[in-house]
Amino acid sequence: MNSFISEIEIMPVKPHGGLVAFASFVLYGTIYCSSVGIMTRLDGSYRLTFPTKKVGLNSFGIFYPIDRYVGQEIEEAVISKYEDVMRASDDRYCDSPSELPQFQD
Repeated sequence: MNSFISEIEIMPVKPHGGLVAFASFVLYGTIYCSSVGIMTRLDGSYRLTFPTKKVGLNSFGIFYPIDRYVGQEIEEAVISKYEDVMRASDDRYCDSPSELPQFQD
């Protein structure tokens, strides 16, 4: 994991409109970031959405990465943690890994 992204927490939600979970994390050990949405893409992969504030007809970003490298690192770390959480959840409710659904690539 990256040294500048820590304390990643995942809160799964009932899937709706592509949203499958919310995430929070600490950035550079000093900034707490929350309400980051984890969304499914049409191809089955995931992407992140960052919180916005709607004022009248306009929406303003609360926070979001402005550096491509940092944005990719955040996305990789959060999605990896989400997949770990969901894998652990599947393991908890199955007697053996063979009971888990098998998906084709």
